[in-house]
Amino acid sequence: MELNLQPMATTCFVTGKTFDEGERVISFLVRNASSDEVMRYDVLESSREGFSPSGIIACSWAHPYKPRKVGENPERELKLTAENLFVTLADPAVELAPENERLVQFLALMLERKKLLRPKGRAADGARNLYEHAKTKLIYAVPAGELNPEFFISIQEQLSVLVGGPKKPADGKPAETTSAETTAPAATGDASAEPAAEAPTQ
Repeated sequence: MELNLQPMATTCFVTGKTFDEGERVISFLVRNASSDEVMRYDVLESSREGFSPSGIIACSWAHPYKPRKVGENPERELKLTAENLFVTLADPAVELAPENERLVQFLALMLERKKLLRPKGRAADGARNLYEHAKTKLIYAVPAGELNPEFFISIQEQLSVLVGGPKKPADGKPAETTSAETTAPAATGDASAEPAAEAPTQ
């Protein structure tokens, strides 16, 4: 499945304030209740309480705002693949929300099978698994957990919010195809495009 997202906004969705470099921003991926599109919302951490999306939050992450570099092309190709989503959520500079732990564990498992991550044992505290990113050689710590049937049942709901359920044709029967594409416009006035984001399939 593919998910087309817009890049990060430059203003807070709640207040309209322009982000300053270093300000704490929370990014949300939300499946819109009315259009069924997945949209990205960027909100100042200080305005989090004022954010009430019309839909279901698939995941979120907090991070310091970094403006685009001078001369950087906002329409450059930035594929938000499952790999990049993992790197974003598991970044040591990003606070991993408790509701994202299962998603990060699932992505790590999938990327390990694709040999994009290499297991490097446990962290000193014994509570996290260490993985080496094959491309960058950076080490990422992922909360350890038991990947039992209950885990995969629990992650299904979050994945369905992120990538959507199977589409039904006009006759009402489930579609046989295993891929779908959803275009997600930004929830701001930023019109620069970000190419397809490949979300994990079940």
